[in-house]
Amino acid sequence: MSYQIITDSCCDFPNGTYAGLKLVKVPLSVEFRGQVYDDKNDDSLKEMYDGLRAGESAKTSAINPDRWARAMEGVLAAGEDVLVMAFSSGLSTTYQSAVIAAEELREKYPERKIFVVDTLSASMGQGLLVWYACRKRDEGMPLEELYAWAEDAKLHLCHWFTVDDLMYLKRGGRISAATAVVGTMLQIKPVLHMDDEGHLISMAKARGRKASIDALVRKVGELGQDYDNSTMFISHGDCLEDAEYLASQLREKCGAKEVIISYVGAVIGSHSGPGTVALFFLGKHR
Repeated sequence: MSYQIITDSCCDFPNGTYAGLKLVKVPLSVEFRGQVYDDKNDDSLKEMYDGLRAGESAKTSAINPDRWARAMEGVLAAGEDVLVMAFSSGLSTTYQSAVIAAEELREKYPERKIFVVDTLSASMGQGLLVWYACRKRDEGMPLEELYAWAEDAKLHLCHWFTVDDLMYLKRGGRISAATAVVGTMLQIKPVLHMDDEGHLISMAKARGRKASIDALVRKVGELGQDYDNSTMFISHGDCLEDAEYLASQLREKCGAKEVIISYVGAVIGSHSGPGTVALFFLGKHR
């Protein structure tokens, strides 16, 4: 029996990548400047990031059960099973909505198999997990084995990132106003990661932008030595030059052969803000 991998737009893949990986994508939504549109990841994001820099804001909406159900049912009705890989439950209700949809559809399609993975991941971290899953699917891994692999591998998917402007983290409740003000004055840049519950956690502080990006590179040496990290992913909040500097360091110091760079998409970028640089790789733990 064949199966289909379904994921959501918080993978932050460029728009054309989903078709290339034979994925079904279900988008979250964004409201910006009075218009609501599906999450996106292309050069038009520069307009949103410029607006955020100018003090504008964006609102985001999770995927509801009905939208998940429509995507799943299209696959089930065609006679295929389903593996859903959803945005972290620590940051969104998107995963819980997928579970609700799956429960309803199991009653309607009792002969089909439906598995739902809480990736506990975000942005190109979720993307890297999905990318590996697609490779294993194409190598012939059965659905049940791929589900078990994803449940184990997600806790080895390292997310390490830094931001250029602490005020976006303050608005999102990640740090206090006092910390944001003092840190901005002293040019303190936080180094954060995503923990095993899928939450964003501040782990360290660096003095200056370059130092914070170099700290991301060191994490690969600390955590990823026993894993194949010939391919690593980077996402950025409209700061391509910084992302390319990080990629050059990964090639020089970590032996990376392929570094894939993408925007932080509209949904996640509206919360993390311009200047975010995030690195994703495999490691002994998160």
